[in-house]
Amino acid sequence: MRITGGKLKGRTTEVPGGKMAIRPAMDRMRESIFDIIGPELAGKSFLDLFSGSGTIAIEAVSHGASEVSLCEMDRAKAKTVLKNVSMTESVGVRIDCHFMAVELFLKRCRKTFDYIFFDPPFPYRFRQQLVETVESRKLLNEGGKLLIHHPSEDPLPEKIGTLTRIDQRIYGRSIVDFFQNQGGKEAETEEKLNNPKADC
Repeated sequence: MRITGGKLKGRTTEVPGGKMAIRPAMDRMRESIFDIIGPELAGKSFLDLFSGSGTIAIEAVSHGASEVSLCEMDRAKAKTVLKNVSMTESVGVRIDCHFMAVELFLKRCRKTFDYIFFDPPFPYRFRQQLVETVESRKLLNEGGKLLIHHPSEDPLPEKIGTLTRIDQRIYGRSIVDFFQNQGGKEAETEEKLNNPKADC
């Protein structure tokens, strides 16, 4: 697969083997996503979950993200993933790689991120629960965005806790939902409703 834009544009990544077959995010979909968020990524933190080959994480670095982590559940892919992500060291960023179940990673994670990208296998049925874990553990910074790739037949609600869907892109059967953490704005609105003289 090729990197579609940024400092590493045109570089290619290997697709690893392993127990679970890789379902690479389509080049057109990745290019579209990073056309949307790419200009915002400079200096931001980014987490790539169900990373597969590591291509999304590399794409984030290529577009300017300064702190990037990934989690891939299949340890058999580790050798290829580590080889792929080594290319980002040429632009001064080393991707933090984890090889474990995404559910376990989210429960253990102590960092927060500006962007989180989920690309679970299409048969996976616990997408909403994972988003709820991110929200409840406050892993997404205020104003941060969570992107999740899922099949059209498995829709997500418009609102999950403090996360609100602000955009949706459709690529055939594939859908990418964009959620934003609007927790601070909601708290401010609720306070004004409960105390209308607060600004006086």
